[in-house]
Amino acid sequence: MKKIFVALFAVFCLSGCDLSKYQLVEEFDFETVFEKSTGKETATYAQVIKYYKQLGTAYPTIKLMEFGKTDSGEPLHLAVFSKGENFDFAQLREDHTIILINNGIHPGESDGIDATMMLFRDLAQDSVPVPKNTILATIPVYNIGGALNRNSSSRTNQNGPLEYGFRGNARNYDLNRDFIKADTRNTRSFSEIFHLVQPDIFVDTHVSNGADYQYTLTHLFTQKDKLGGELGDYMDKRMKPSFEKSLWEHEWEITPYVNVFNEVPEKGFVQFLDSPRYSTGYTTLWNTLGIMIETHMLKPYKERVKGTYRALQTIIEIGERDRATIKDLRARAQRKYLTERYYPLDFKADSSNISKLQFKGYEAKRVESDVTGEKRLEYDQSKPFTKEIEYYDNFIPTERIEIPRAYVIPKGWWNVLEILKSNKVIMTPFKNDTTILVEVSHIDDYSTRDKVYEGHYPHYNTSVKKTRDSIKFRKGDLYIKTFQPAVRYLIETLEPTAEDSFFNWNFFDSILQQKEGFSPYVFEDTAKKLLEGNPELKKEFDEKKRSDREFSQNSYAQLSWIHKQSDHYEKAHLRYPVFRVSR
Repeated sequence: MKKIFVALFAVFCLSGCDLSKYQLVEEFDFETVFEKSTGKETATYAQVIKYYKQLGTAYPTIKLMEFGKTDSGEPLHLAVFSKGENFDFAQLREDHTIILINNGIHPGESDGIDATMMLFRDLAQDSVPVPKNTILATIPVYNIGGALNRNSSSRTNQNGPLEYGFRGNARNYDLNRDFIKADTRNTRSFSEIFHLVQPDIFVDTHVSNGADYQYTLTHLFTQKDKLGGELGDYMDKRMKPSFEKSLWEHEWEITPYVNVFNEVPEKGFVQFLDSPRYSTGYTTLWNTLGIMIETHMLKPYKERVKGTYRALQTIIEIGERDRATIKDLRARAQRKYLTERYYPLDFKADSSNISKLQFKGYEAKRVESDVTGEKRLEYDQSKPFTKEIEYYDNFIPTERIEIPRAYVIPKGWWNVLEILKSNKVIMTPFKNDTTILVEVSHIDDYSTRDKVYEGHYPHYNTSVKKTRDSIKFRKGDLYIKTFQPAVRYLIETLEPTAEDSFFNWNFFDSILQQKEGFSPYVFEDTAKKLLEGNPELKKEFDEKKRSDREFSQNSYAQLSWIHKQSDHYEKAHLRYPVFRVSR
């Protein structure tokens, strides 16, 4: 049992008194719930926070801080280990690698919660190698509402622990889909932490399934081509191989996240593309090296926690060893997007450039189900194999956009501006009414999900038509230069065709509905005058009637078409209210 006896002194007595008689002794027990249960149980939320508070009391190298609120009403905590007992990130980030570990985003996947508790204790007690130039920070439990919703049944296939939290947060959001739309207080508080810490490496701990195989550990590094440039090359060619090799040397084999569902992995699979809605996709927008540790839910809980612990140690070792390289490459990546003309906005797997994996799986077959009578997938763990399989981890951009000099957003879109502000976006309000020549986008086409997804009906396949126009902006509207650290975040959220743009997350849906209309019996006369006074418009109208039979038989559609060509048609309809200022 790991214990520490902390002496507390009463200093309120008069000068010359014997302080020793006021000495109090409190016993702290730093053996975790996981250890006490021999790997069968995980700590509750209250136990986790109490544990870190006691660590912070006992050891000057650890500090526990509170940030904002979460949907549960509880604050979000950040625990920090600093060998030099300095917790000022503004001072530390120049000479230290900063690693941020996010635990419990899905509280049923509790491996990282327990592993990180033990790691912080062991670092504080010098029972493992302590990095000199690395700062370790962790959000002990991110989804507090889910952690408080404790049960023993919602992780249907998972092999332990005995009890755990629930995937949805206090408002039933999956927080690992919320990093752009920021519907939850958890995400707003996370942004505060992230931009304070500004980590070089971000780690999110998870548990996954989808197939059966021999590995306890899998990894999901953020997609290298989307991270891009020299930083993406470093992650792919140096960081990832070093991570895998170190784990192998410590008798932990690991493979990329097995991105399949109800299918056998040996058929090959595509790397999961973490768009900005996900944690590592979001952190990529600030050129942070992101990795998810994904243990396999069918393996015993004790082994999964031990594997996560070793993986976290390995990341610390890499961060310590490659500090100068990581700092230099991140700085270069930042400069790259401040000076580049074009930005790759969307990606797809490159089917002509396939990697190979030596994969350790189990033989599987399709057998008749006793439940459904249909064919079911069945793995045979008595028949392990090692096979070379195809892995699609090379991606190519499918769309590139020219990076504007700036964006302009009218101040009325406060819902968007609040999220930009929480992400430390630099915005300058116009001091007076101002007219600027800008690029204007009109929504040309889009599709919408027919089922709700994380509180939204997101759009996709969005396309726009672009024109240039002089727009009058009001005093207080926001001018947002792209020459700032948030440039990638701005592009991914404000370009309407981006997968996780604010438009696709329904932030601007009010522009999709026409607000003013017409009465046909009145507009008939106006329409006649418009056509008589504009021969070119009349010619276009007649041609459309000739070529479009449905249109020619619908009088209201014809009047509506004429209305939309006139000054009576409202400018706001389908006009995207974020304007681009060209370079």
